[in-house]
Amino acid sequence: MAIENVLLALFYVLIFPGIWFLATYGMTLEWVDRKLGAVLQNRVGPPWFQPMADFVKLVSKEVIIPKACDTLMFRNLPYFAVAGVTAAMMMIPVWNGALFSFEGDLIAVIYLLTIPTATFFLAGWSSTSPYAAIGSMRVLTQLFAYEVPLMLALIGPAILAGSWNITAIAEHFARNPAYMPAQIPGFLVAVLALQGKLERLPFDMPHAKTEIVGGQFTEYTGRLLAFFNMAVSMEMVVGAALLNAVFLGGGLGLTGIGAFALFMLKTFGVVLLLVVLRVLMARIRIEQMVNFCWQILAPLAMAQIVFDIFLRIKLG
Repeated sequence: MAIENVLLALFYVLIFPGIWFLATYGMTLEWVDRKLGAVLQNRVGPPWFQPMADFVKLVSKEVIIPKACDTLMFRNLPYFAVAGVTAAMMMIPVWNGALFSFEGDLIAVIYLLTIPTATFFLAGWSSTSPYAAIGSMRVLTQLFAYEVPLMLALIGPAILAGSWNITAIAEHFARNPAYMPAQIPGFLVAVLALQGKLERLPFDMPHAKTEIVGGQFTEYTGRLLAFFNMAVSMEMVVGAALLNAVFLGGGLGLTGIGAFALFMLKTFGVVLLLVVLRVLMARIRIEQMVNFCWQILAPLAMAQIVFDIFLRIKLG
């Protein structure tokens, strides 16, 4: 029985909804991102297998370690990024509810999704490269900009549902779909904050190729860079899944294949919003992002919280 539990746990972590599923779906969404972005800009775009080909190509290349860096940290940070994203996915409903669900798992997921960002900062800081150091400082500055609006945006639905459990929040909106339109301001704040978290245009300052080469990943090559890129693609899936559960009612009361199909459809829709934002906007400066997050997104999220508190009191 113990062996069966271990094998089941390994299946969850390595196959579904863990690393294999996140990597496969993440690369698929990466292709959609690149292809749709190209179409909107009147370009052809890459073939469907390009993200996988890029991953295989990087894995086959030599790993070059800077002499002055912390070798142990430099080598292991990409795997910590993948682990943090995978652990967060375990608490988000995909099929028939989350694998690990408890009161307060919303806070745990927010914390776990901070781990990849921390590894990005440490990757640049430990590389001993001036370009990577600038990129890592931008990663940290950007974290302080988007993290508060993102957390505030997620608090509103939790207050309205009367729970800090992601599955319970999704079930609440599945039972009360009329409340979902009232969460549109918070949803828009969360989408913009997620765009910043994923370091996508217009918030791609940490790895701006026209300014600082490759940002925090300048010194990374081979499989280490491949796993960092994969962690970013996986984080896009987890971020879209979190927004689906908190704002869009998750599976809307469905179970089995129906719930999974709805999960795929709605996370795909969230990514389409991210693609449109990326294509329509040009890169801004780091202080412009900080001002935007603190002066516009944070007050808007606070207004959503006040409205949800009022609605919660009115509903009794």
